[in-house]
Amino acid sequence: MASSSFMAILTLALLLQTATLSAQLSTNFYSSSCPRVFSTVRSTVQSAIRNEARIGASLLRLHFHDCFVNGCDGSLLLDDTSSFTGEKNAVPNRNSARGFDVVDNIKSAVENVCPGVVSCADILAIASRDSVAILGGPSWNVKVGRRDARTASQAAANNSIPPPTSNLNQLISRFNALGLSTRDLVALSGSHTIGQSRCIQFRPRIYNETNLDSSFAQTRRSNCPRASGSGDNNLAPLDLQTPTAFDNNYFKNLIQNKGLLHSDQQLFNGGSTDSIVRTYSNSYNTFSSDFVTAIIKMGDIKPLTGSNGEIRKNCRKPN
Repeated sequence: MASSSFMAILTLALLLQTATLSAQLSTNFYSSSCPRVFSTVRSTVQSAIRNEARIGASLLRLHFHDCFVNGCDGSLLLDDTSSFTGEKNAVPNRNSARGFDVVDNIKSAVENVCPGVVSCADILAIASRDSVAILGGPSWNVKVGRRDARTASQAAANNSIPPPTSNLNQLISRFNALGLSTRDLVALSGSHTIGQSRCIQFRPRIYNETNLDSSFAQTRRSNCPRASGSGDNNLAPLDLQTPTAFDNNYFKNLIQNKGLLHSDQQLFNGGSTDSIVRTYSNSYNTFSSDFVTAIIKMGDIKPLTGSNGEIRKNCRKPN
């Protein structure tokens, strides 16, 4: 009797272990089911960046905005349906999130080599790595095995993605709530070494704040009128030095009070993160290493695995 009880407990333990393992992401998840996935994604990303260097930053941002809203589940990519209002028109994404057509191209290329196998959530994670690497930044082994959400939430997107008006405590709190440390926050903010921002996002800073370099403010005002509604979508580089190179100039800019967004300069404004910014401005290798650690952690936020979710055929709509 005792031995049969022991066997039952052992069987249960093995089942639980198997369930846990199936819920874990791994770098070799597609090694047999889709061995060409990484090369296929990379060639499509490479082509897109060759066409427009800015798209690398846009793809990286999609992964970030996806993971911060109910986990890395590809929900950001869903168009609105009769049953839900998706995330694309949430405040942080409207007229801002871009690169959806490139994701469609990647998905199409991947479906051609292994149909119905690779999730859209994983495509975002892989495309982010490729974008960073192609633009001169670090590379890393991407953990995969995520599945796609069948729904999305505009309300969750509005509440979950920290706006550019955030102060340091709000940023730290939001990142900490997702299991990301203050150091992860600063490292991931270094994504702003590439990409552009719209006038409507940085207007309050360049006209109302004093902790910014005066000549920098003058330069940015030339393309961003004070009057609301005028030139709202005019663009400026988040890193004025090398906007299409993934380097550590973003942090050097912050030390000179040349952060474009309020939330950028909050990282170097007499607070607890000043020392991390100084470290990264002095050492690209330290920033690069910490960025890789942080983005892998971010990619681990609440993925759908096992039998949860689905593998979408079209990233814009549930199957």
